[in-house]
Amino acid sequence: MSGAPLVTAAPAAPAEAGTVDGWVRWPDDVARRYVAEGYWEGGPLGDRLRAWAERSGSATAVVAGPPSRPVRLSYADLDRAVDDLAVGLDRLGLAPGERVLVQLPNRVEFVTLLFALLRLGAIPVLALPAHRRVEIEHLARLAGAVAYAIPDTHEGFDHRTLAQEIVAAVPSVRHVLVAGEAGRFTGIDAVAAAGADARAAAAPTSVPSTSVPSTSVPSTPVLPAPDPAGVAVLLISGGTTGKPKLIPRTHWDYAYNAAASAGLCGLTAEDVCLAALPAAHNFPLACPGILGALGVGATVVLAPSPSPEIVFELLARERVTVTALVPALARILVDAAEWEKPDTSSLRLLQVGGARLDAELARRIPAVLGPRVQQVFGMAEGLLNYTRQDEDAELSFTTQGRPLAPADEIRIVDRDGADVAPGEIGELWTRGPYTVRGYYRAAEHNATAFSPDGFYRTGDLVRLTASGNLVVEGRIKDVINRGGENVSATELEEHLLAHPAIAQAAVVAAADEQVGESVRAVVVLTPGAGLTLKVIKAYLRGRGLARFMLPDLLTVVDTLPLTPVGKIDKRELRRRLG
Repeated sequence: MSGAPLVTAAPAAPAEAGTVDGWVRWPDDVARRYVAEGYWEGGPLGDRLRAWAERSGSATAVVAGPPSRPVRLSYADLDRAVDDLAVGLDRLGLAPGERVLVQLPNRVEFVTLLFALLRLGAIPVLALPAHRRVEIEHLARLAGAVAYAIPDTHEGFDHRTLAQEIVAAVPSVRHVLVAGEAGRFTGIDAVAAAGADARAAAAPTSVPSTSVPSTSVPSTPVLPAPDPAGVAVLLISGGTTGKPKLIPRTHWDYAYNAAASAGLCGLTAEDVCLAALPAAHNFPLACPGILGALGVGATVVLAPSPSPEIVFELLARERVTVTALVPALARILVDAAEWEKPDTSSLRLLQVGGARLDAELARRIPAVLGPRVQQVFGMAEGLLNYTRQDEDAELSFTTQGRPLAPADEIRIVDRDGADVAPGEIGELWTRGPYTVRGYYRAAEHNATAFSPDGFYRTGDLVRLTASGNLVVEGRIKDVINRGGENVSATELEEHLLAHPAIAQAAVVAAADEQVGESVRAVVVLTPGAGLTLKVIKAYLRGRGLARFMLPDLLTVVDTLPLTPVGKIDKRELRRRLG
């Protein structure tokens, strides 16, 4: 690598169990057990990339950009780019422990910035490209973000305009980092260039043996090493109850999450892994995703769009072997492939998660595209379930897999919290070495989302089969899974009720062959008012809602059914709607 190597100091001793800055740690005895059993080991994630670069060197780590102009970084290139950016961010004034809201699509800057922040010890908060002002402002406030990283534009939307609104609304945001044309803000490339200059200035210089070394020679940049037991990244919850929550994943637990997933999926340095879904999602990031692929020396290909045209081109050109999709996208690709006959001969494993995959579509995938199907049922909060490649293929069509880790604990309980009989349906509770013990800065919500003994109450209704695999039967939470994106009915209802023409509102799911569940808004209008779906969508966009939050259907009714205590009876409403 050119320039002075970026040095990290030894990490401080891990903090004791408890709540630190809104983060709930594992109890001390549990943490010691996970270390002793080998689940938690190694250094922070940013340092692991350096080891991967030493191992894989000139091998291709990342391919990004449009298919017509791909950018290719070797492992050595990636490590050097991360060092440059980490030093540049340090010179900009970012400090360990500070939160940076990252809203970047699948481009190379997502990977370099993620690892630069990890190496610096700052904490990336991974927002989705589809988020808009409502979600971004909420997340920036909740995290106390000091910086906001964006693309200049993405899919026709100018994120710099949104950034101006966020800077004006959230006083803690003092930097906006832009991938592309920065305008009034700071370009990520400029920050990296400043870091490269600083590293070059600090590089050792040859001094004649008869000379006294100059004390003016700059020192090598030194950054403190993050505590591997501390928070590495804040993921975004699906927003199933109100606004999205922040999920604190540590260096140790997230490293296990990715590495164990890579082992289970049989990833090797010969694999080429396509990230077609937004990289900020837990699924394409660490299940095994980007982190798992880089950990074994594989190549990561970032798709700028999940459209069939781009995905098929990348599959053929890069000889992709593994990719992950949500069911809605899997259906689109299978349907398109039946007509287009793309070259998918290199693909050996297609993971499907984010929503339950129906058996009929599951069986079509190997028939049309060729690869083995692996269902993945999990959550950004932790627990991952995979169907195994060495089991009967029918299980990968009809079940959602079994837990990743031997130390994963699951309970299936009734409404009173009592374990149900084997094979019966109940709510899934879980705890383990990569399942969090609480959301970030959400003490009130944590009191109900987690049991007193540390089980996460997932809200998913499941049953356990004789094979030991889980089958997902539904959800307790009031959430609509629209093509893998969770739409909080409660949050959308609040926005609908702010419209002057709406007196009452209920949001429910409607069956949809393409996306699984579409979003139906059922409203009672104020006297004399009229409303169309087009008008309500425009209104909600004006309030800053993400596109996936907008209703697909609008139904106007005279009254909404109520329970005996006066709440909207959604069960009866769904029955009436058919």
